Amino acid sequence: MRVFLIFLLIFSSISAHAVETCSRVAIINYQEVLIDSNTSEKGEGLRYHLEKDPIALQYLNTYQKNSGIRWPSAVLGTAGTGLLLYGFFNSNSEDRRLFIIAGTTTILVNFLVARTLEVSNEANLNKAIEEYNKRNLPKIYFSPEASQSQINFSNIKLGLVQQWTF
Repeated sequence: MRVFLIFLLIFSSISAHAVETCSRVAIINYQEVLIDSNTSEKGEGLRYHLEKDPIALQYLNTYQKNSGIRWPSAVLGTAGTGLLLYGFFNSNSEDRRLFIIAGTTTILVNFLVARTLEVSNEANLNKAIEEYNKRNLPKIYFSPEASQSQINFSNIKLGLVQQWTF
């Protein structure tokens, strides 16, 4: 039963992320343009317009480069899942609790760091659109409020954002 619940949570989060990624739109010349087209590159739907401005294109390229799969995040998530599963199937109660807590903490920290990097990378897309709009027509209208970095509950908006400085 536990394994079924874990798989259900994993697959539901993957499908929810896919729906949000494919539904982001910008308005250009009173027409909706998909920001994330069917290619694997995020923001590729705006490339045709942003290519007209070299600064905007540079921000778009940075955005796409930073949107790729991060292997450390994948490895850390896999390690956390492994610790969690090992904890579920361990017969020693002290070890069981230790591995479940360690796995849960690892997954949570990995999620928060990955999400923070993803949200901070969205600033590159916003800067690309701003730079384009300064010098070019038609204007691109894109509302970051409707992006995947926020969860909307009618009029209440909750964002998962953290800035890290070193």
